[in-house]
Amino acid sequence: MTSAAYTPAVRTIKRPDPVAVGTIVWLGSEVMFFAGLFAIYFTLRNTSPELWAEETQLLNVPFALGNTIILVLSSVTCQMGVFAAERNQPYSARTRGPLGWGMVEWFFLTFALGAIFVSGQVWEYAQLVAEGLPISANAYASAFYLTTGFHALHVTGGLIAFLLVIGRAYSVKNFGHKEATSAIVVSYYWHFVDVVWIALFVVIYFLK
Repeated sequence: MTSAAYTPAVRTIKRPDPVAVGTIVWLGSEVMFFAGLFAIYFTLRNTSPELWAEETQLLNVPFALGNTIILVLSSVTCQMGVFAAERNQPYSARTRGPLGWGMVEWFFLTFALGAIFVSGQVWEYAQLVAEGLPISANAYASAFYLTTGFHALHVTGGLIAFLLVIGRAYSVKNFGHKEATSAIVVSYYWHFVDVVWIALFVVIYFLK
């Protein structure tokens, strides 16, 4: 009686996507960058409390709160786009309304919300300059414009990334894993920008 030949089962190893891993590592370096900007604020608050108290009176907290809510909502719409991408649904389904939206529609809405946020920051800068607080006014003004300005540049970079992902969805014949991974990676970056702004908002507009 001969025993049947035994063939070991082939084990498949699911390795993390290198693009996603690289993005996470890069975001780690961005955390250190923004930590340095936070350190500038806390140092200024400890060394020049009078200057801090005086200049923060010029900040339009209700407007900044509304702008922050817009950015938070954009993070929600971004994640909805990721869910659609994971379903391999780049475009709107037959179902009418947002429930049937695909990744492209959700990302277009995210782009619009992000653009509104950046426009709001530009408007706020104009108002502060008109009230006598340009970037060269004092140490507080320099810290404010540098910190929020660098964040605005990061948001702008995210908006460009959304356009690239949307363009890629239109250019490929079959929307698959690579395209979905690109959407997920962009969402990592966008959520990071969102969380950083929430921390900046608390430090800048509430620690008076």
